[in-house]
Amino acid sequence: MTEGETSTATTVLVVDDEPELRSLLGEYFGRHGFAVRAAPDALAARAAIAEAAPDLAILDVNMPGENGLSLARWLRDAHPHVGLVMLTTAGESVDRVVGLELGADDYMPKPFEMRELLARCRAVLRRLKLSQGVVAAAAAAAAEAQATRRVKFGTCQLDLDERRLFGADGQEIDISAAEFDLLALFARNPNRPLNRDQIMEQAHNRGWDVFDRSIDLRVMRLRRKIETNPDKPEVLKTVRNVGYVFVPAGG
Repeated sequence: MTEGETSTATTVLVVDDEPELRSLLGEYFGRHGFAVRAAPDALAARAAIAEAAPDLAILDVNMPGENGLSLARWLRDAHPHVGLVMLTTAGESVDRVVGLELGADDYMPKPFEMRELLARCRAVLRRLKLSQGVVAAAAAAAAEAQATRRVKFGTCQLDLDERRLFGADGQEIDISAAEFDLLALFARNPNRPLNRDQIMEQAHNRGWDVFDRSIDLRVMRLRRKIETNPDKPEVLKTVRNVGYVFVPAGG
């Protein structure tokens, strides 16, 4: 391949009732690194797409039987990620407007220069790749954000949205509102030792004094629910002369 050619086997489907043009496009795009398939009409195109959807379709608007606009509408609905370039001999702007409204990515009037059509097709493919990358990144970020709403405490998981604790078997473990508040505080501060004053200020909803041991009792109850061995805690550990620290798995 020469510089600027497609480095992967990008597939193109050419749909046109002119055999000479199909052959010409197949040869030209093939020489530039594309895997080209051809169809003489919409019926054959539908059959080809059913076997394997292409990366890009070049559709003639004016074909006998089902025209290119109808085929474009179906293709956009059935395979929205396929690039779509329309060809026409009509000079009326209405064809171009309708084609773009149906979801065509670009539009070329006949006759056209092969180099320009190739450049336009490559531009469409670049835009599609960029768009799909953005969508994929957004989906991954959303999935990651959703996943972070559940925090692992040993073999248990705390759902921060639903305020519920689940065991390793997926069954809900009963916890009080105060116990949830304490776990949520630890979830926000992994591997960070918290003293009793910090815990009382951020996860306690009533008055207290320096001799209040309710935090210790609450930690003890939670250990019975989340620790494999509450007598040798590995998740909610005691930090001597400080308080407690949440140690995530592998932390």
